[in-house]
Amino acid sequence: MSEHMITWDQDADGVVTLTMDDPQARVNTMNERYQDAMDAVVDRLEAERDTVTGVVLTSAKKTFFAGGDLNELIKVTKADAKPFYDMILNIKGQLRRLETLGIPVVAALNGSALGGGLEIALSCDMIVANRNAKFGIPEVKRGLAAAAGGLIRMPRQMPIRVAMEFALTGEFFGAERAHQLGIINRVTDGPALDAALELAAAIGANGPLAVKASKQVVVESRLWPEDQMWKKQQEIVGPVFVSEDAREGAAAFAEKRAPNWKGK
Repeated sequence: MSEHMITWDQDADGVVTLTMDDPQARVNTMNERYQDAMDAVVDRLEAERDTVTGVVLTSAKKTFFAGGDLNELIKVTKADAKPFYDMILNIKGQLRRLETLGIPVVAALNGSALGGGLEIALSCDMIVANRNAKFGIPEVKRGLAAAAGGLIRMPRQMPIRVAMEFALTGEFFGAERAHQLGIINRVTDGPALDAALELAAAIGANGPLAVKASKQVVVESRLWPEDQMWKKQQEIVGPVFVSEDAREGAAAFAEKRAPNWKGK
């Protein structure tokens, strides 16, 4: 079990910090240790979601994540196509499960997020990055493609022509450029983890049912037909308006006190 590749630390407010740190490598890559650890972590998040108010995903390495394991990729031949494709599907499935978890997920990037590293970050709801961080999907420079979500999520999260340029040139871009393009929320001069935890805490102070429903609508509504979107939204947010938390939120505001959320 490669559980030590990703450590779990939950604070008193329910925010879980997941720290990626491959003990057998200088950088984090999408090797078997990562895949096993991410499977275990997502399983646990899904099982314990009622006690988790937010997730911060970060790295103990100088870089956030270096992408695919080139030592393994150079061994792949046509005979390995089926198991290799299955591996890519598993990685994409893990990130999709993280994306649709129902709990806000913030990526904290102190260093570069390249290739698979950027794909992991783009699957999170928000990204906080240090000013020195670099981004990119350089797979084409290695005769590869960003198949774990980069080619799909980038054009959905930034202008399509800009995404096309990055996808076809493999060029890197900095944190300021990423912020201008809207794919990262905050740029920090200090540790990105501190700012990410502050962001997670601010979200965690809000009504949990409202946060979950709001995230679900934002994530899923991109695929809704226009003639169905208001009905689908109502199905998700309707129960929030008649919940105990909704009444508590109104009462707390009127009484000028902090709300006591119950999640029901």
